[in-house]
Amino acid sequence: MSQRDGFVGGFLAGTIVGGVVGGVIGALVASRLDNNPEEDNPSLLKSAKGEKLDNETNIEMARRRLENKIAQLNLAIDDVREQFGQVEQQPLEAETSSEEN
Repeated sequence: MSQRDGFVGGFLAGTIVGGVVGGVIGALVASRLDNNPEEDNPSLLKSAKGEKLDNETNIEMARRRLENKIAQLNLAIDDVREQFGQVEQQPLEAETSSEEN
């Protein structure tokens, strides 16, 4: 029973200490990220210079940026499909050649 009691106490202490340490690290990282959020992640609704534009221009710029991102994602998906297709064909070719012998 003493081992079980020691385990429960250690587990609870580790959980509390881990939560506190994780919270402190998370707060530090979040504060560093919040210093200049516009530099790394420009809004889709702001121009490159950071000035606000009228609604129609905002919508058009956001649409173009989203289209560019979608095109990039489609290219990445096609690349992954090609890679998986090559991986899947190799075992199939090996199985058919071993069955023929």
